[in-house]
This record gives sequence, structure tokens and C-alpha cells, in this order.
Amino acid sequence: MSLDDAAEDLASDLGVDKAEVKADLEKLVSYSVPMDEAKQSLRRKYGTGGAGDRGEPPETDVAEITTDSGNVTVTARVLTVGKRSIRYQGDEQVIFEGELADETGTISYTAWTDFSLSPGDTITAGNAGVREWDGEPELNLGESTTVTLHDEPLEVHEEVGGERDLLDLRPGDRGRTVEVRVLEVERKTIDGRDGETEILSGVVGDDTARLPFTDWDPHDAIEEGASVRLEDVHVREFRGVPSVNVSEFTTVEPIAEVEVSESATRMAVGEAIASGGVFDVELVGNVLEVRDGSGLIQRCPECGRVVQNDQCRSHGAVDPEDDMRVKAILDDGTDAVTVVLGRDLTEELYGGDLEDALEHARDAMDREVVSEAIAETLVGREYRVRGALSVDEYGANLDASEFAERDDDPESRARTLLAEADGGSVDASLGVDG
Repeated sequence: MSLDDAAEDLASDLGVDKAEVKADLEKLVSYSVPMDEAKQSLRRKYGTGGAGDRGEPPETDVAEITTDSGNVTVTARVLTVGKRSIRYQGDEQVIFEGELADETGTISYTAWTDFSLSPGDTITAGNAGVREWDGEPELNLGESTTVTLHDEPLEVHEEVGGERDLLDLRPGDRGRTVEVRVLEVERKTIDGRDGETEILSGVVGDDTARLPFTDWDPHDAIEEGASVRLEDVHVREFRGVPSVNVSEFTTVEPIAEVEVSESATRMAVGEAIASGGVFDVELVGNVLEVRDGSGLIQRCPECGRVVQNDQCRSHGAVDPEDDMRVKAILDDGTDAVTVVLGRDLTEELYGGDLEDALEHARDAMDREVVSEAIAETLVGREYRVRGALSVDEYGANLDASEFAERDDDPESRARTLLAEADGGSVDASLGVDG
């Protein structure tokens, strides 16, 4: 049945104006509400035609809501509230989004109408739609939803409010507040949805982690070295790691200097991969192999991609530029990751610069001698590497910013590990005289 036919049938059954019913029906369908549910919602709204007599859907615990649920009624505590502008069907639409919780669990929500929600509010959302978002159920609060505010707060296990450390942010978070220091910032002009758009991008840090950020509505207070409180940011995934997104609705306030840890988050390889990506991480493991595509390589002068036989996938035949890199497999017993070293780190390992490597290859009449020399240095040794880890369908890759052979004494390391495990003296277990 077409939308026009459905509106005509509803208008006839309910005894109301067809144009009004059609407008309501179009809006609900545009919010991804299934047609049958949209029709039931309008019957409830206009209060006739039989379905309206049944009132709102029965109350449902959050844990019982699935992507197959129809409209539901939920009593929950508002944990976070974020405000964002999106482009929907060609028009600008301001939405409110965040998380709700009851005693059984949490669920994200999107409110297409301003219900004046605040963190800590206890509400009953009647006739809320349910849609699937990133494989999980999400509540849709629209014009057909009723929101009732309760005086008595609902006790929940989750923290109310959006304040988080950078280490705790996850892609999909909305309405978060962070206090950070701006470590790097660059002003860029991009081709946005409304043409050329000026943005800020860079890196922010606190005492738990460092993350990339984008400011889509450049704020003067966001400058290199500044410490700021960012209220109402949302988090997207950027190259496999969380990225802080600042919008026109974000409040940016200068604050006292935020301490930033100089060390990266130390993790086992398996743990880092399981997290889905870490922007600044330190891994320790043995190099098992230097992969093909290491040593001397050639890049497209236009896009920087590695080329084969002077052919770029994007720009066709090109006059390539020489470069150096290493792609090494690092394994710590929990899992393995491909570590990618850029030119500077590769030159340090090789013991010469790009010109030295090219001369080496010319003398040997074989460009592979450079990667072979690097492999002789790396394979079988233990290294500490720091950088940004991304995980996708092709595997786990770490773009290294630091790479050094681990040179601490094995006995000293064993002492430290046993002391951490036992919390006491380890001399006897090591066979060392007191």
C-alpha cells in the first residue's frame, strides 16, 4: 500500500483531515518507523478507530528491548544529553541524543523533538519507536512520543553525566564532556556538504590517553598548548580509533593546565587488537618477519600511495618518487600486528639515508638488498614500539612513531614481574643470594 493510500484509509477511519494525517505519516516513515507501527501510532494520537483505545504500549524493561521490538514505553534515567545538527532528506535537523538506563541496562536514544531532557532526569517515554543502530536497538523519541518527568529519581548502576577521560571514550559516544590539552592543531579547508568548509583538526591529550579531534565549527579557544573543557562532544571512529568531534553546540571553556602523560598506554598485542584500535599505544614483542614491500619503495607524487611498475591505482602512469619503509610482524605471544615504520625510523634501522640505500641497490643491481639488510637487523629481536593502532577487515596495523630494541636486563625484568605477581621478595625464587 502506498503512503497516499494509507493516509486516505486512516483519514477515513479516524474522521480527520487527510492532509494532516499524511503529513504525520510521512514524518514517522522518514524517521524509519515501519508503516504498520506508524499507522498504529496515528490511531493512538487521534484516539479513535479502535487501536487508540488500547493506549500506549505496555511498559518494557530496557534489557528486554530488541531490534525487533515495536513501539515501547520505558521508564528510565537520562544519563547523557547531546545536541547535534544533521542533514536529513536535504534539510538541516537538530536532534538530541544520548543514553538512558533503568535497573536492567542501558540504551541509546535519539530525540527528534526537544523534550528539554537533562542528565539525571527520570522520565517515562511513552510510545517510543525502536530502530536498529550499529546492530543494537535504539529508542526514537518523536512527535508521537509522550515524555513524563518524575520527581523521584530512579536508582541505576550507571554513572549519570557525560564526563569521561579520553581513555574511556568509544565510537558512538554522544553528549560527552572532556578536559584536555590541545597538543597539535591545524586549520584546514575541506570540501564539506555545503561546499568548502574550514575546520580544525589535531590531537588532544589528558593524563590517560591522546586522541585525534576535529572541530567542525572552529573555536578560538582551541589553539596549540591550550587546556580546555569541551562539553557536549560526540565520538566517531577515525582510522580504527575514537576521534573527538566538536560541533557548533559544544561549549568550549579555557581551564587550568591539564596534565598529559608523556607515556603511551602499555598493552599486550592481543589486548590492543581486541580493543578495536588505540591512537597512542606501546607494544613490546619480537619481530618475526619483515614483509614484502619493505626497504626501498616508490610512491605516487600526487597521492603518496605505493606504486608498482610506475602505476598508481588512482592516477595511472606516474613518475614515482623513491622512499623507504618497513613492514614488520611483531608478536608477543598474545597476537601479532604489522608495524609500519616511515622513512625516518627506517633510515635509523638501516644505518643510512635514502641516497645510501639507492646507491647500495645500484651497486648490487637489486633493490631487495636493502630490505634484506633491514631484516637481518630486525628478525628475532625484541622491540618496544609506540604508535597508532588500527584494526579493520585486513588485519591490525600500527603506524610507529617510536621503535627501539628492548635493552633492559632479563633478570631485572623477571624480578619486576614476579614482584608484581607476588608482592614480596623474589630473591629465593631467582636463586640470588641475599
